[in-house]
Amino acid sequence: MRSTAPGSPRTRSTSRTFAAALCLLQALALVGFAGFYLVELVAGGASDVGAVAMSLALFLVVAAGLAYLARRWWTGSGAVTTPTVVWNVLLVPVAVGLAQSGQLVLAAVLAVFVLLTIVAAVAAGRPGGGTGESDPEAP
Repeated sequence: MRSTAPGSPRTRSTSRTFAAALCLLQALALVGFAGFYLVELVAGGASDVGAVAMSLALFLVVAAGLAYLARRWWTGSGAVTTPTVVWNVLLVPVAVGLAQSGQLVLAAVLAVFVLLTIVAAVAAGRPGGGTGESDPEAP
């Protein structure tokens, strides 16, 4: 039996905190992109209003999902490793596309960010949350 609630500062591992922070940063980046698209939409700078509106909606939906994942990492709720890893694996082709289009710095930043998030998620998803301790509630 635990003496502190799951997700409290005494039981949250560094890996879980790092995974939460990285998911939250991704969510904030998507909200920033959505804000840019919204400005373009309102200012009339968009050549295809439908595509911009759908991209805006997609950014906001994914940002909400990432914010939810960040909260679950922070509170210590279970089953967040797989969706975090899957989302970041889906970003690998984006990094490759950026590199192929000559945006090497942006591609490198995204690739490092993806790698750090996957490593943090896998480390935090292990029993003991990456601390090397076994989970006392595990079967």
